[in-house]
Amino acid sequence: MYIVCSDLEGVFTPEVWINVAEKTGIPELRRTTRDEPDYHKLMRWRLRILDEHDLKLHDIQNVIAQIEPLDGAIEFIQWVKERTQLIVVSDTFIQFAEPLMKKLGRPTLFCHTLVMDETNRIVDFKMRQPDPKRRTVEALQGLKYQVVAMGDSYNDISMLRQAEEGILFRPPRNVINDHPQFPVTWEYDEIKKILGKFIG
Repeated sequence: MYIVCSDLEGVFTPEVWINVAEKTGIPELRRTTRDEPDYHKLMRWRLRILDEHDLKLHDIQNVIAQIEPLDGAIEFIQWVKERTQLIVVSDTFIQFAEPLMKKLGRPTLFCHTLVMDETNRIVDFKMRQPDPKRRTVEALQGLKYQVVAMGDSYNDISMLRQAEEGILFRPPRNVINDHPQFPVTWEYDEIKKILGKFIG
């Protein structure tokens, strides 16, 4: 039996940090895992920028509350869920994801958590586990599932490699160039054609 694992931002929703950058006028926050493969390095850098500009958790949550799913994402998720299970495996945080999950019809989400101080300042983050996307696929395979995985960034690559089938969705040119082994899709209908081979 096949199960689908997918990234969140860039696949079903716009990038949270790019939206934060645009709303706050802080261009440094536009940097994402499409640019920086080292997620820990990227997050430490983000936390430093937030501190420099005195941005708190609620400031980011206010931006996220205004983000809408990508056109066609809700219908695509429903299409998948009518055929098999879908797990969103993301490097976002539970404190960010709630309004996005509600708008997407609450697919199952595996993600991380933030650590705040008494002033609502984000002081740290806790990863669910090392290399969580790959290990999620690995765990499902240990339960005798086969996995089709979708993502758009460097932090998705180990998940795509581990899956029986990995698909890039709207990736930047640098990711395509660095990982030409994966099919590249730009529209949900293209993903459906690939998934149709596995989930009908």
